[in-house]
Amino acid sequence: MEKKKVVLAYSGGLDTSVILKWLANKGFEVIAYVADVGQQEDFEAIRDKALATGASKVYVEDLKEELVTGYIYHALKANAVYEGKYLLGTSIARPIIAKRHIEIAKKEGTVYVAHGATGKGNDQVRFELAFYALMPEVKIIAPWKDPEWLSEFEGRSQMIAYAEKYTIPVKASTKKPYSEDENLLHISHEAGILEDPALACPSDVFSHTVNPWDAPDETTILAIEFEDGIPTRVTNENDGTVVDTPLELFTYMNKIGHDNAVGRVDMVENRYVGIKSRGVYETPGGTILWFAHRDLEGICMDKEVMHLRDSLIPKFAELIYNGYWFSPEFDFLSAAINKSQELITGVAKVAIYKGNMISAGVSSPYSLYNEKLGSMEVSGGYQPVDCKGFININGIRLQAHHYWLKAKEME
Repeated sequence: MEKKKVVLAYSGGLDTSVILKWLANKGFEVIAYVADVGQQEDFEAIRDKALATGASKVYVEDLKEELVTGYIYHALKANAVYEGKYLLGTSIARPIIAKRHIEIAKKEGTVYVAHGATGKGNDQVRFELAFYALMPEVKIIAPWKDPEWLSEFEGRSQMIAYAEKYTIPVKASTKKPYSEDENLLHISHEAGILEDPALACPSDVFSHTVNPWDAPDETTILAIEFEDGIPTRVTNENDGTVVDTPLELFTYMNKIGHDNAVGRVDMVENRYVGIKSRGVYETPGGTILWFAHRDLEGICMDKEVMHLRDSLIPKFAELIYNGYWFSPEFDFLSAAINKSQELITGVAKVAIYKGNMISAGVSSPYSLYNEKLGSMEVSGGYQPVDCKGFININGIRLQAHHYWLKAKEME
């Protein structure tokens, strides 16, 4: 009888290696899928380990360029931030990983996909909602929600014993006392020693940014060019470096952010499953681009469009965070966001110093800023007398409201 194929999202770590062997022992033909979204890994070693553990085939997919152009930049156009702080580093990478997962499953002619996301976190929701959207007939194997798996593996010790039984190599180095997720946009640190929010995050946890006190005693000035809300070119005015292709641009921004201690966030957030969790994030390049983009919008974007778009940011960010990238409501909001960016073209300069960012000037061929009109020194064509009627009309409802408040107090 022909084995059923299952495509497993594989990282090479203990969990997914044990899942791979466990699925193979249950009679599946396991195809390992490794998504390269910018994490620092030895992908050839991961491929070799997957084959040695029992995978019939291994896909190592380079998704970095598409992650930047199709996902990070889309969130940037919306200035998407979750709960006022989080630039959605993990969340933004999940839909592209899931999309390629389903593409491989279709290529291999199977409806079975598997992942190793925990049953307490957000990623299980993000992956599985994307799977259902992109392949309605999908069959999902999620061991950390499977009673058989849970009865066999109560914790890490049982998994290590299973790995030893089947000669699956386990790293000898001591595991960090917290967990991490890394991609091109950010790295997250959570759990373990970070679970007590009353304790400051140890400085040695940070890896994508230097400590502010170790950053250069010199201001770095970047001129960042945008076209329709998308970064197209960066010029370092200190040393003349110019970068103008998406992946190289974003990688360079990460370097500048790293060297200048930009992009650290420590917060307690609300997971979609209802649990509060503490996350420590480093988003060096993204933080600079979000800042510059917002600055440029200040002179290019119509007031009412800006205020309406800003009212949509929390919902847009929430949809990304909760895993609804492929939902109809996300498509609806995306169309509005894209429309808002049609004239967001120009240059935003940012001065960066020891974790701080300061606007260093903005310009645009579509600027709505009129220096004479905004000046306090000259009229610029503005007629102050027009404001008398404007204020009187807007004051009518306030007068009526307070008239009745006062009348009620006198009863």
